[in-house]
Amino acid sequence: MHKFPAALQIHPADSVAVALRAIAAGEEIAGVPATSDIPQGHKLALVDLPAGTVVMKYGQPIGRASAAIAAGDHVHSHNLVTALAGELTYRPGSVAVSVVAATGLPTWQGYLRADGSAATRNEIWILPSVGCVGITAEEIARAARERHAGRVDGVYAFAHPHGCSQLGDDLAGTRDLLAGLATNPNAAGVLLLGLGCESNQLDALLEAVPPAARGKVRLLSSQSAGDELAAAAALIDDLVEQAALAQRVELPFSALTIGLKCGGSDGFSGLTANPLLGRLAESLCAAGGRAILTEIPEIFGTEQALLDRAIDAPVFDAAAGLVNRFKRYYLDQGLPVSENPSPGNLAGGITTLEEKSLGAVQKGGNAPLVDVIGYGEQVHRAGLTLLEAPGNDAVSSSALAAAGATLVLFTTGRGTPLGFPVPTVKVASNQTLAEAKRHWIDFDASLALREGLAAADQAFAARLAAIASGEPTAAERAGQRAIAIWKRGVTL
Repeated sequence: MHKFPAALQIHPADSVAVALRAIAAGEEIAGVPATSDIPQGHKLALVDLPAGTVVMKYGQPIGRASAAIAAGDHVHSHNLVTALAGELTYRPGSVAVSVVAATGLPTWQGYLRADGSAATRNEIWILPSVGCVGITAEEIARAARERHAGRVDGVYAFAHPHGCSQLGDDLAGTRDLLAGLATNPNAAGVLLLGLGCESNQLDALLEAVPPAARGKVRLLSSQSAGDELAAAAALIDDLVEQAALAQRVELPFSALTIGLKCGGSDGFSGLTANPLLGRLAESLCAAGGRAILTEIPEIFGTEQALLDRAIDAPVFDAAAGLVNRFKRYYLDQGLPVSENPSPGNLAGGITTLEEKSLGAVQKGGNAPLVDVIGYGEQVHRAGLTLLEAPGNDAVSSSALAAAGATLVLFTTGRGTPLGFPVPTVKVASNQTLAEAKRHWIDFDASLALREGLAAADQAFAARLAAIASGEPTAAERAGQRAIAIWKRGVTL
């Protein structure tokens, strides 16, 4: 067992340490007495920081002191502010990205699809084209689950409020997201359920589905069917008959496509959970697998380090353009690009967006950035891909599933019960959360502090292999499955 200290200075250049447990006023940390109580996950100044001084964490700036900070002081929103502004001009760096061959990754039992993709689940999905038939879709799914229990891994509907009263790019975004979900390998069969009069017409929606995936898709317009429930049941019965033929086979770890996500981060997220995902992503990508990083506003302030890992100039330019478009999206609404962290992040010890971003970007490790894709598009290259989506948990996780992720790895320091279309693996950043919310959490990343990185990495890979092979996640056991669509335009 590794005994860890009361506080941790992450990088030698850091001017703050992170409290690994609650620290009482007067307690000495690295020879510096705390001037007040410091909550777990929060920061303590290691040196005097005059007003205006750049504050360092992870060896990088996380903002400026808004008031004089004495050694031992609690460093948080009362004395630390962001230094972020607007759009930037990025220049290619000279960082050499080394790819280390992955070893020791486990195999898993999955479904190999005809197009060569690998699925962690063998399910039937009902995707409403419009919110008007969302509840109908859920009714159809409940009946089908009872009718076909044990024949496939499940029948699920994903209701949403969109698909009508939308225009232009906003409507196209809804269509692309649903088409991407229909393409996901975990959906062995898909029913696109429409009303009939909506803007998001079924024919156009099917056209947005890549041709290779259209064979598993069925369409039903509720207004055109005499009894839409009976018609839907017949279509699903046919899809189940075909899907039930699939059997799990042994597959390499590299057959996985993982989505990387964090939600409700705290001061431990950048120490334990996000680096854990980063090491896993590096190994997976080195072995030829695929990892998808998103939440573009949550890399503001640290984007240059990610851009420096782009494999070529086109990928660099696409990533830099995506980051600046997101910043312009904020600015056009009259909002600062630093309109983050959330109240939960603040309570957990994260003060500025720079600090949050430096922790969040670790989910991609040091894997080379091989591609940039738009919202609703699918990943098609081995390696680390950057996906256009905001930081909102449900919106970005749905986008990861639409991009082709067959597992979403979701780190959290605060906790959430919500799950998404594909197995959503909740990784706690701290032991307190993991023990208090066992019915939410699938893995405790603070194991790295207690037993070391190698033990945590090995246990995490084994846990993922088990979940990929069919062991249900906490969210799946609780029936927690949902989608959210990024609404960006006017509503008629």
